[in-house]
Formats: sequence, C-alpha cells, structure tokens
Amino acid sequence: MRTPVQTMSAEDHARIAEAIRAAEKDTAGEIYCVVARSSDSYFFPAGFMILATILILSLAVAFGLEYWWVSVRAPVFVAAQLLAAASALILLWLVPSARILLVPRGLRYRRAHDNASKQFLARNVHLTSERTGVLIFVSLAERYAAVVADAGINQHVPQEAWDDVIRELTAHARQDRLPDGFVRAIATVGSMLVTHFPISSDDINELDDHLVEI
Repeated sequence: MRTPVQTMSAEDHARIAEAIRAAEKDTAGEIYCVVARSSDSYFFPAGFMILATILILSLAVAFGLEYWWVSVRAPVFVAAQLLAAASALILLWLVPSARILLVPRGLRYRRAHDNASKQFLARNVHLTSERTGVLIFVSLAERYAAVVADAGINQHVPQEAWDDVIRELTAHARQDRLPDGFVRAIATVGSMLVTHFPISSDDINELDDHLVEI
C-alpha cells in the first residue's frame, strides 16, 4: 500500500458516504470511516535511531583507528560526530518520508493502533446510545488497517470476523484500490450489524455518514 498524493477524490468520498448510508439503512449500528496519511511524524524515533547508529559507527571507527595506530585528536573526532549527527537530523527534517523507513515495524504498528483508538474516541464512535458504533480505520504510511467496534457489538461479533474485514481492506489497498476496499468493508460490516442490531422504528442517525481524512 503506498501513499498517493491525493488519498481520496470527491467521487470516492461520495461513494463511501453512499455505502455507509446503504449499510446503515436496516441496522441500528453506526459506521464511521477514517483514513490517515500517517499516525506520527516519526521525527524523534527516527532521530534516535540515526543518532544511535552514528554513535555505534563512531565507536567502531575509533577502535579501528586505535588498532591501526592512527592518531586523531579528540576535538576533531567529536566535531566529526556532531557534524554527522546534525547533517542526518537536517536530512530527516527536510525529507519526512524517510523517517518511517528508520522506525521499527513494531513501533509503527503501535502508533497506528493508538491512533485508531484515539480516533474512535475523538469521533464519538463510543457515544452511540446502544454502544453500536464501528470505526473502520486505515493509516497509509504504516500500511495499517483496523476495525474498532464498541462494547455492544463485540459481545456478538468475534474478532475473527473483523480480521477478515481487515484482510480484504488491506488487499484492496495493496492494489491501489483503497476506495473500493472501504466500500466493500462497509458493506460487510453493515451485514454483520443488520444480523445483530436490526433497525428500530425510532432509530436516528447518530454519526456523520462520510469518510474523514486526517
């Protein structure tokens, strides 16, 4: 999954909004969609990795110079370290896309996972009257997707069902068909909600029916 210059077109937004309305037509559940370009700037984690690498390499160079009896004055050696560190940090600042390449996969996953949880709360998906909100979340830079369901739904739908939705969504994303992936995921989630939470006569739409890009 690569990050496009423009994540979603106006037409894509309209398709996804219509898919949400169609999925919610016969259910009391609520579906909300968020796509993030990235879940963190990663400047500080990447900077830490760069500085740690420079330190390790400089120690290796110092031992090598000592082994070959090459004398380098301490101020010169320290100045070279500082110059290398400053140059690397400036490069990271100027080229944000390079940062995530230096960050361990586990950290990228945790940041994206935390962002999904944050969006679930920030978008009030947890405040539906019957606790039947579902967030479909994608973070492009981390190649991460999640379905976050409220307590009322998780009592009825196993995690394996959400995992299937995520697999299909990420498969579409890898083919640069993210809008299609969202439409399909929304339809699948909607069918689950209809089964367990059919619509009632006094049902109201509690969440906006559109995709949010952050």
